[in-house]
Amino acid sequence: MKSGSRLEKVLIAGEFAVTSELGPPQNADPEVIKKKAQYCLGKVDGVNITDNQTAIVRTSSIAAASIAISCGIEPIVQMVCRDRNRIAMQSDILGAAALGVKNLLCLSGDHQSFGNHPQAKGVYDLDSMQLIAMVKKMRDDKRFLCDDPIKEHEPRLFIGAVANPFADPFEFRVLRLGKKIEAGADFIQTQCIFDIDKFSKWMEMVVKEGLHKKTYILAGLMPVRSHKALVYMKNNVAGMSIPDEIIKRMEAAEDPKEKGIEICIEMIEQVKNIEGVAGIHLMPIGWESITPVLLERAGLLPRPEV
Repeated sequence: MKSGSRLEKVLIAGEFAVTSELGPPQNADPEVIKKKAQYCLGKVDGVNITDNQTAIVRTSSIAAASIAISCGIEPIVQMVCRDRNRIAMQSDILGAAALGVKNLLCLSGDHQSFGNHPQAKGVYDLDSMQLIAMVKKMRDDKRFLCDDPIKEHEPRLFIGAVANPFADPFEFRVLRLGKKIEAGADFIQTQCIFDIDKFSKWMEMVVKEGLHKKTYILAGLMPVRSHKALVYMKNNVAGMSIPDEIIKRMEAAEDPKEKGIEICIEMIEQVKNIEGVAGIHLMPIGWESITPVLLERAGLLPRPEV
């Protein structure tokens, strides 16, 4: 075992994994984190703790993860390249491991121009590929990036990365995934999926290259509460593919929230039947309370014993 995390155990056992998301607050109130944690407790195999999501200042993902651990949650700490150089990253990796974190998701991060400090200087000392490789080196080779040895207590982390099956050029997306796997990604969480047909084509390419046997792919799914959210993402979020049919279904619904749940459950059933998909990652942004409802209705509870 690379980390001994629950997520790793579930995936190795061949069970269909479920992860979800918890966004730390824009203040220093730990009770917000504790309340959100309760929606996930016993319902998922890991919970992403976002790292200053949308480039807006929030409670530290590592501090929030420590609070989540105290609530019985297994966190997946996100680490973005935007805000730290390699010294700070390695320091935070050691700190997270010392606090009991067993999963780390490596990503570039939303550009600071989209957040509440657009004048901030982006660091980007490493890119996400280099970050993945650095964490693997610390874990497997017991060495810092500079090659100094980690003499004992190296960070035992299950390394995650993200993939966008929809961005252009489409044909290059599988090549990029392969590079992340080669760098050391143990599991992958995808961009949120609304276009099942395009995702299926991407997965066919993934399977053809045999990449599904080298990592675990979790399909990202987002329950939405209104058609306006879909329209906004379609028009303003790069790399999103949202069919007009889904927008029309949401717009025509008498109860948009219920329709959003219905569509998300439909998508869970569809991705479960796609070869190479090892689980799902739920992104109920600002709607964490819906997580147990979705999983119950989708037949994904109780979670397996591992």
